[in-house]
Amino acid sequence: MTTRAPGCGYRSLLALLALLIFPKALAAQSDDLLSRIWEGVQQAQKKYTSSCGTITETRTSSLMVKPLVLRGKFCSEGTTRFSLDYFEPSSMRIRFNENYLNVTTGDKTEVMEIGKSVRRAQSYFGRDTSLGNLKKNFTITTQEDSRDYQMKLVPRTDTFRRRLNYLVVKLGKQDFMPQSLEVDGKSGVNSVFVIDVSSMNPKIPPDTFEVYKPK
Repeated sequence: MTTRAPGCGYRSLLALLALLIFPKALAAQSDDLLSRIWEGVQQAQKKYTSSCGTITETRTSSLMVKPLVLRGKFCSEGTTRFSLDYFEPSSMRIRFNENYLNVTTGDKTEVMEIGKSVRRAQSYFGRDTSLGNLKKNFTITTQEDSRDYQMKLVPRTDTFRRRLNYLVVKLGKQDFMPQSLEVDGKSGVNSVFVIDVSSMNPKIPPDTFEVYKPK
């Protein structure tokens, strides 16, 4: 068992995933389409408190000969508990439970305390001042087709521009659940997460989110 300092990449990813399960970052926009999306998301928050499904992540980079495709399964409970198990092309286990994130590859586990970062992000984008925060930090464009809603967020300030080129979120029109997330990072890596929710409001065993905590 190894314990390391918090990693910026995983901390940012978990904050994003937590926000996307119930994406409060869309709150209070004046645009009609975003207003409709927000109303749907608000209802989804009340209706769906847990979910399980599969994730397919495709990573591309100019330094990679071909895309790297990772496949896994996940379960989430609110925005405080999350489990993700990659089983292809290699095994990786990710667990987040309130304050701690565990990332296990082989016999090594990286332990990170990221609860404050996640709560800070949720508070920042979930408060009554979220409209001002979003306008200050992102340019947001929306699209609608017969199957989903799409939102593209492009950073406007250095706080986010140092790490991201843009984010693209897709939500299902029927249930307002996340369908995909595209993260284009300043590192040159583009990751697209395709999310297939197969079970809503399942009873998830508590040990699903069990994490190692430093003593």
